[in-house]
Amino acid sequence: MGKPRSPVGRATLVHARLKKEYAAHCELVYSNAFELLVATILSAQCTDVRVNATTPALFNYYPDPFAMASAELTHLEELIRSTGFYRNKAKNLSRMANQLLDSHDGEVPQSRKQLVELAGVGRKTANVIRSVAFGLPGLPVDTHVGRLARRLSLTEEEDPERVEMVLNPLIPKKERGEFSLRLILHGRQVCFARNPKCGDCLLNDFCPSAFMV
Repeated sequence: MGKPRSPVGRATLVHARLKKEYAAHCELVYSNAFELLVATILSAQCTDVRVNATTPALFNYYPDPFAMASAELTHLEELIRSTGFYRNKAKNLSRMANQLLDSHDGEVPQSRKQLVELAGVGRKTANVIRSVAFGLPGLPVDTHVGRLARRLSLTEEEDPERVEMVLNPLIPKKERGEFSLRLILHGRQVCFARNPKCGDCLLNDFCPSAFMV
């Protein structure tokens, strides 16, 4: 098989190969949409490992929007301090929980428009919630997805939203979330920002950046 020459051809082959290599899963630990929303907000500028070490105690005290909406900010800050930017994150969690109660009967909304109106929620977080919690179309673009998309010459865009707009037409709607998750896993395990393991990469026979980074 020849090397795919177009972005859609590369995206299709990347998707097919990564699907065989990785089970699409979110590495944040959660049991419902609210917990995933909280964990994703905390994951900003923080590793999933650190978030997963933090959320058990947080959810023990505040398992749902009703409990979190009435939490003392100082206690929230104490519980999430290790995730960084804890003061802003605590404010966002408190406001987000109150927004869920005031506007959504305590339920996490499914629409992107309603999600991005919640405190601490941008487009990436909204796409995580949509794709992971609800199985809806959504392609979260984090640093890994952006880096791999550029290395694979799927796009030259740097802005995450622009990257998403380029990638969306290349991947079937129902599989966009899984595509993102697999790119993230590949970025974490093989295609590092520095010193990527090109020799071990299952995409190295057609990746335009293989052995050049």
